[in-house]
Amino acid sequence: MVTESRGGSRPLVAVLDYGSGNVHSAVKALDAAGADARLTSDRGLVLEADGLVVPGVGAYRAVAEALRASHGDELIDRRLAGGRPVLGICVGMQVFFERGVERGVDTEGLGAWPGVVTELEAPVLPHMGWNTVDAGEGSRLFRGIQDERFYFVHSFGAQKWLLDVQPPFPQPVLTWCTYGEPFLAAVENGPLSATQFHPEKSGDAGIRLLANWIDGLGTANL
Repeated sequence: MVTESRGGSRPLVAVLDYGSGNVHSAVKALDAAGADARLTSDRGLVLEADGLVVPGVGAYRAVAEALRASHGDELIDRRLAGGRPVLGICVGMQVFFERGVERGVDTEGLGAWPGVVTELEAPVLPHMGWNTVDAGEGSRLFRGIQDERFYFVHSFGAQKWLLDVQPPFPQPVLTWCTYGEPFLAAVENGPLSATQFHPEKSGDAGIRLLANWIDGLGTANL
């Protein structure tokens, strides 16, 4: 569902509007990266857009409950079942794991990936500011920006990867970051990608990462 602009065709990217914090910076960053980005809760647009971005700000439970209350979880499941690209950001990454435990509150996630999101093992929390990542081999998201820094704001994360993918299915590409202990900074798993950091707050490197994701939208189903 590409749209026309004076600069040519721009993939249509829906930014899921389910009541999660300030997401307008994500829309602006996606536009700067080459997409026609639209903040929307329209069911048809969410399902048919070339790409869907799931932002996430705040507590794991609040994000998971808001997604379910708005039926966003069902729309995400339908897209993934059809091989349609989805990108989660920050808590929008965390909720794709089975569970999140925050200050004793255990919440069921969307369950795309096994594992539990827990508090980082670090002397100072939150992990806030710029950090480098160890990009996974063959990463498309980090193509050309493997040595850049990205902006993190979080106290919780996925510190283990438990999904066992067997051939002929391709192995997920895992990108790690270390703050106290290693945690997952990004995952690329078929149509589902996600980053723990905020690309929209990561300057030029974040724009380039979003552009890498957008560039892959036209080939995701080939």
